[in-house]
Amino acid sequence: MNYTTPPFEVSFKGLLFDMDGTIIDSTAAVVKHWHTVGKEIGVDPEVILQTSHGRRSIDMLKVLSPEKANWEYVRHMEGLLPKLHGADAVEIPGARPLLEALIAAGARWTIVTSGTVPLVTGWLDVLKLPRPAHLVTAESVAEGKPDPACYALGREKLDLGAADSPEILVLEDSPAGIRAGKAAGCKVLGLVTSHTAAQVVAAEPDWVVRDLRSVSMVRCADGVVTLRISDALASVASASGISEK
Repeated sequence: MNYTTPPFEVSFKGLLFDMDGTIIDSTAAVVKHWHTVGKEIGVDPEVILQTSHGRRSIDMLKVLSPEKANWEYVRHMEGLLPKLHGADAVEIPGARPLLEALIAAGARWTIVTSGTVPLVTGWLDVLKLPRPAHLVTAESVAEGKPDPACYALGREKLDLGAADSPEILVLEDSPAGIRAGKAAGCKVLGLVTSHTAAQVVAAEPDWVVRDLRSVSMVRCADGVVTLRISDALASVASASGISEK
């Protein structure tokens, strides 16, 4: 697959970021943690890891270990992850400069994640990344991704209405999250950080890039932020109306 699309600009009223695989990469930490938790609850960790990315832990536990599927256990379990394995998480390339530019310009953005509050705030603190004014977390909605409720709530957190959805950009790496963003009526930028390009493309995002080094803020005026996207996957960009020159 060719990431050869020339730079192009797109404008949005707000940005909704997934967390793991979009802002940070905690894969190594998650693998270690699920191995520990799997042994604790009597479930093969490999079974958990095959389907856990982009989904809420409580939804996984409802299937694999129903007696543990409660918020008290999930929040405690996830809260331990950054404390025990903080050194194993890294930033997704390009995430920090993009967030810092958005904050400096006063652009509307927030994080919409399948993680709980202790997990998300723990990672942001460990990596010293900026925290938005409002978070949408696993506890915020009744159904997790690919259900669109989380991104609809994220839109509300930005004081935007349903009619604004086509002018909101969701940044996601997991197929479940990409489908949630599309179902919410938003534009979606897929990142190839945790899944194969084929898996990301199959979820039908509007554009696909390798990571956030391909995204930069050009300007923010009158509540609209303009981004420059470069080195996007050519086939997807072409289908979205962006052509190679």
